[in-house]
Amino acid sequence: MDFKKSINMSLTDVYDRHSDMLFRIALTHTSCREDAEDACQDVFIKFSQLNKSFIDDEHIKSWLIRTCINRCHDISRYHKIRNHLDIDDIRDIIADDDMAKEYLSLNEALRELPSKYKDIIILHYYEGYSLEECSRLLKISLSNSKMRLMRAREMMKIKIEKEDR
Repeated sequence: MDFKKSINMSLTDVYDRHSDMLFRIALTHTSCREDAEDACQDVFIKFSQLNKSFIDDEHIKSWLIRTCINRCHDISRYHKIRNHLDIDDIRDIIADDDMAKEYLSLNEALRELPSKYKDIIILHYYEGYSLEECSRLLKISLSNSKMRLMRAREMMKIKIEKEDR
């Protein structure tokens, strides 16, 4: 049974439902609007060529998230090899007020985290997944999810406290 055909779920429907979420995840990972757009485009191209059955919309969503994260890791590795410097588009988007400065500080601390900690923060806080769902998406144990989240919060706290000094 092909899920996309069985409930008339077209690529357009999937794109409309999940593109904003994937873009946020990709932008947080890549810190570059163009790379985030490329990652999202690659994920949807891969989805359109997929001959896989999905159980429900959550199954599609988890596949898209995992594929997007993996694609962002590929892009990051590509740039590390080539010593590419990312453009910080977020500073241009946000106005210069106190809330924007807090957001930039938080976003910068998040971007500096190792990928495994960044993933758990994004999924849990930005996308609203429970720790059980995060562990399933990241294919790690629940206790590992809890430990990563705790360590990620601690790392971000230290980075933000250093900036405030």
